[in-house]
Amino acid sequence: MSADSLLDALDPDQRAVALALTGPVCVLAGAGTGKTRAITHRIAYGVRTGVYRPTTVLAVTFTARAAGEMRTRLRELGVAGVQARTFHAAALRQLGYFWPKVVGGAPPRILEHKAPAVADAAHRLGLSVDRVAIRDLSSEVEWAKVSLVTADDYVRATAAIDRPAPAGYDRQAVARLIAAYEDAKTERGVIDFEDVLLMLADMLAGRDDVAEQVRMQYRHFVVDEYQDVSPLQQFLLDQWLGGRQELCVVGDPSQTIYSFTGATPHHLLTFTASHPKAQVVRLVRDYRSTPQVVTLANRLLAPKHAPGSAARRRGPAAPLELIAQRPPGPPVTYTAYDDDEAEAAGIAERAGRLVAAGTRPSEIAVLYRTNAQSEAFEQAFAAAGIGYLVRGGERFFARREVRDALVLLRGAGRAVDADAAMPDVVRDVLLSAGWAPEPPATRGAARERWESMQALVALADDLEAAAQEKEGHATLADLVAELDERAAAQHAPTVEGVTLASLHAAKGLEWDAVFLAGLSEGLMPISLAETDASIAEERRLLYVGITRAREHLALSYARARNPGGRASRRRTRFLDGLWPQEERRGGGPRTPDRYRAPEPGPRRTISGDVDGEIYARLREWRASVALETSRPAYTVLVDTTLESIAELRPASIAELARINGIGPAKIDRYGATLLSIVASGSSRATSA
Repeated sequence: MSADSLLDALDPDQRAVALALTGPVCVLAGAGTGKTRAITHRIAYGVRTGVYRPTTVLAVTFTARAAGEMRTRLRELGVAGVQARTFHAAALRQLGYFWPKVVGGAPPRILEHKAPAVADAAHRLGLSVDRVAIRDLSSEVEWAKVSLVTADDYVRATAAIDRPAPAGYDRQAVARLIAAYEDAKTERGVIDFEDVLLMLADMLAGRDDVAEQVRMQYRHFVVDEYQDVSPLQQFLLDQWLGGRQELCVVGDPSQTIYSFTGATPHHLLTFTASHPKAQVVRLVRDYRSTPQVVTLANRLLAPKHAPGSAARRRGPAAPLELIAQRPPGPPVTYTAYDDDEAEAAGIAERAGRLVAAGTRPSEIAVLYRTNAQSEAFEQAFAAAGIGYLVRGGERFFARREVRDALVLLRGAGRAVDADAAMPDVVRDVLLSAGWAPEPPATRGAARERWESMQALVALADDLEAAAQEKEGHATLADLVAELDERAAAQHAPTVEGVTLASLHAAKGLEWDAVFLAGLSEGLMPISLAETDASIAEERRLLYVGITRAREHLALSYARARNPGGRASRRRTRFLDGLWPQEERRGGGPRTPDRYRAPEPGPRRTISGDVDGEIYARLREWRASVALETSRPAYTVLVDTTLESIAELRPASIAELARINGIGPAKIDRYGATLLSIVASGSSRATSA
């Protein structure tokens, strides 16, 4: 890909980011505005034009998934050698390299969880603790460390910002606990994740030879999600830079939702003050969400609904007003249910209708404020026979069936027939591990195991399709290498199932359909939010939830906790003036017809190259197949695959096989019919 073609793929604002290759750069990027696209193209353009050497670029972000996505995009742009890592992964790698030279021997073992050491410290001090207290104290220890607050400074620092100590303890007791925790770690010969950053930063600050070697290696830095940088991460970033100005930061103050962990937007908001020559680029074109979703998001943060001083709302602190780029979609829906059980059942039913109409379950999410709310939705989706996964549960690559499958795939790689198609080999291997072409009829653990292995099958199909686009074929070794890289980055393949997640866990993700549940006072904002700052952060948390939706967005709350209970709940104050005057109500497992959201039809946005007539006929055909086989429509072929068929209009099985989402089994089953629809359905082809 040429340098010019890299720029051609960007809108004017994104292009401005790509062209800002030197000096300090601040990118204020709203939700859904293509910030990852902009910064990866910036890096690729810098490499293509010779401004950067790939190995001198370090891009850091906050999650392994985001770092993995960045590496994948750079690889697709033909750029190899750029380091894209989380702060901790980058620091751990450097600390492991320099430790033997600076300290000697191997680095200390990392403490995976603070709880045992915190419990030990509490018992030494004679503090009474239970499981909940240990969790809260562990979080407070972590906050102190990422905020660069020592045990000696803890009382003064927390009093200055009016930060209360964990319930049941005073500040002096927490300060003593922090010191005892450090002693407990030292005696065990371990360090925690915060120590990794702190020790490396101290090493760079105190050893000129180490700092010079790192700064010679890395000359250009990119920091994503800069609004979430903690004082400790900023301290390490300052040591990496060593006073240089080759820094590009990307963030959005309106998505600051982790201040309770020590994250602060201060560094983003003051970036132009600390870097007076910085170029500032604003990304406001929203490519993710429909105008209906974008309008609600903008109104939620508008001064009328989110009061704040005029001074605080000028400059970088002012919310970015997003401009929707997608065509109109369905209206946002608002529903007041009688109780929590009715809310969960109503949302499960509406999600089921979306699935039946062709939306993949993995493109649907139910988001709520606290993890404790998930249980009602788990029960409702299980009762409705709809697969789901709880985000924040067991990691994909830690699941036993996934580990076993990887062992089998590695073994098969040494004895596979060179002429065999990789997706077919994967299916044959996984059959011996309990996978089947069709999902089990039962729910629960059996279905979860099948969905894990089905995700591996789907990834194999995707790799093969990508290879065929380049007129090649993927091998089993390619699949194993991809899985190894994903496992290292915890970048799991897509598992089919409706996502149940807290609003905090949803940051950085997006779905076709989002249900925001439990939007009542006490949950949104959470009852613990008592200061103006904490309430403002709760509003931003709702904003993050709204902007996760691409097309379908439903907001709801329950008037009572239990069926038959007193309807004492009030909807969140954040929706005052935004919620329709006449509330939609849902009182039981089925939402009354007059209040149902419109049935999702063929509203999906399609490009101008897609033959609309073929696309419509393909959807009609898929609906009939789904009806005949009593299966959800998405299991036949998903919308994106139908779009590709209608756009590329294949004339042979070989051309059809190159389209992503159609494996050998579906070609055998549907290939002739699909080619017939393409051949007979295009008015464009007829006129040609």
